Amino acid sequence: MTTPSEKLAQSLEVLRKLQTTEGAAAIRSKDLTRTHRERLLKNGFLEEIIKGWFIPSRPDEVRGESTAWYASFWRFCAVYLEKRFGRDWCLSPEQSLSLHSGNWTVPRQLVVRSPRARNKVTALPHGTSLLDLRAALPVTVDRQGKDGIRVFSLESALIACSPQFFARNATDVRATLPMIRDASGLLARLLEGGQSTVAGRLAGVFRNSGRDRIANDIAATMVAAGYTVREIDPFADKPAFALSGRELSPYVNRIKLLWQKMRKPIIEIFPEAPGLPGDVYAYMKSVADAYVTDAYHSLSIEGYRVTPDLIERIRSGTWNPETNEQDREQKNAMAARGYWQAYQAVERSIGRILRNENPGLVADEDHGIWYREMFGPSVTAGILKPADLSGYRNGQVYIRRSMHVPLNCEAVRDAMPALFDLLREETEPSVRVVLGHFIFVYIHPYMDGNGRMGRFLLNSMLAAGGYPWTVVPVESRQTYMDALESASVREEIAPFAAFLAGLVKKGLEGEPLPALPKMD
Repeated sequence: MTTPSEKLAQSLEVLRKLQTTEGAAAIRSKDLTRTHRERLLKNGFLEEIIKGWFIPSRPDEVRGESTAWYASFWRFCAVYLEKRFGRDWCLSPEQSLSLHSGNWTVPRQLVVRSPRARNKVTALPHGTSLLDLRAALPVTVDRQGKDGIRVFSLESALIACSPQFFARNATDVRATLPMIRDASGLLARLLEGGQSTVAGRLAGVFRNSGRDRIANDIAATMVAAGYTVREIDPFADKPAFALSGRELSPYVNRIKLLWQKMRKPIIEIFPEAPGLPGDVYAYMKSVADAYVTDAYHSLSIEGYRVTPDLIERIRSGTWNPETNEQDREQKNAMAARGYWQAYQAVERSIGRILRNENPGLVADEDHGIWYREMFGPSVTAGILKPADLSGYRNGQVYIRRSMHVPLNCEAVRDAMPALFDLLREETEPSVRVVLGHFIFVYIHPYMDGNGRMGRFLLNSMLAAGGYPWTVVPVESRQTYMDALESASVREEIAPFAAFLAGLVKKGLEGEPLPALPKMD
C-alpha cells in the first residue's frame, strides 16, 4: 500500500520534471492531473494565482505571504502572456523603458499591448494586476526580448512614451540615455513617421541631460527634412551632473542618479557629523563594548535564534559544540561565530578609517574580508560549500516580501565598483552613512548576509563621521524594512534617513544601546 508520503513524493517528482523541462514559472491546470494538483496545493507546493494558473511555492512560507509571488512575477507573466497571445504582445513603451533602465520592480499594474487583447484588467495577488490593451504592436525590428518579456526597443520606447512619463520617472529615462550613442537610430524612426512634436521633446530630453550634440542633430535633421521643430524639455528638473556617454550599464547610471537625487534630503534630515574622534582608543572601546548587543539584534533581524549567552561564550572562547548540548544547533551557532569573526575584521577596518584613510577605499578593500569571515565557520562545518566564499553571487536573489528585484548577477559586477567610487568621492558623512547601506542592499551582491554586511558598512561610514556605533533593534525590524522598501521601490529616501537619524541621535545624546532579552 502506498503511504501518503510516497504519494506526495510522486507528485513532487511530476512538479520537478515540469520545472526542469519547461521552467514552469507558470503552471496550468492541464499540466498536472487533478490528483497531483490537489495534493501539491494541500501540502503547500503550489499556489494558485488566477483560475487555472499556479506557481511553485514552499510549504514553509506563511500562507498569504507575498514573497513567492513577487519572486515569480516576471517569469509567470512571461509564460502566461506567451500562452495567451503567442508572439503577438509586448509591454507598453513606458514599462519597456523601465526594464531597459534596469528597473525590474514589480509594478502594481503591468500594461500589455496585443492586437488580440480584450481591454481587460486581470487581478493578480497582493494588489497587482495585468491590463491587456488591444493595440497595434511596433514593427518587428522595434521589438526585443528581455528575459522572456517582450518589449519595445529602447529607441522606439523613447519615441512612444507619453510626455508625462519623463517627469514622473526621470531616473528610469535618464539611466537609459547614455545607451543611445548617436541620433541616427532615433532619427530613422522620427523621419519615417514625420514625428516633429516627438522630435522636439527628445531634443529637450537630451539637452537637459547634457547631450547637446544629439539634441542638435535631432532638431537640425528634422528641420532639414522640412519639419518645424519646437524643442520642449519634459523633465521637471535638471540633473546635478551629466552621466558619461561611455557608461553603457543602465544599472550603474541608475545608482549614480539615485545617489545625486537622494543627497539633499539626507543632509537635511541627518544630524551633523561630529568629526573623527580625538580619543581613538575610547571610540574603539565603545565599538568593542557594543558587540554582544549588536550581534544579538543584527542576527535576530535575519531570523537566527541566538542568545546573548551564546554570543558571549563565542567571544570569550568558551563555546564548544562537542561538549555543550545547547550549541549543537549548528546553523545558528555558526552564524554567531561568523558574526564575531566578521565584527573583528570590521573593527580593523574602522581602525584604518580613524587613521584618516578614505572610508570608501577601506570599505572597498576590506568588505570581501568581512564576508569571508562571516561565512567561513559555516563552510568549515559543512553547512555551506567552499565555493560560497568566492565572492559576489552568480544567480538571482529575491528579498522577502519586497517588490524590489535586486540586480542580476552580471549587473552586480558593474554596480559594486560604482558604489565604492561614490563612497570614495562623497564628502558629506551623512550621505555615506545612509546611501552606503541603502545602495548596498539595493544591489544585494551576495546570496546571503546582505543585511548584516550592509549594517557593517553603515557603521564603518558612521565611524568616518565620528558618529557612535549604532544598533538597529530587532523590535524596529518592520519600520526598518518598510523604509528600505520605500527607498527601493518609490525612490523615497527620507523615511530611511529619518529612521537611521533617530537611532544615531540617541547615541549622540548618550542613550544606552537597545536592551537585550532577559535570561531565565
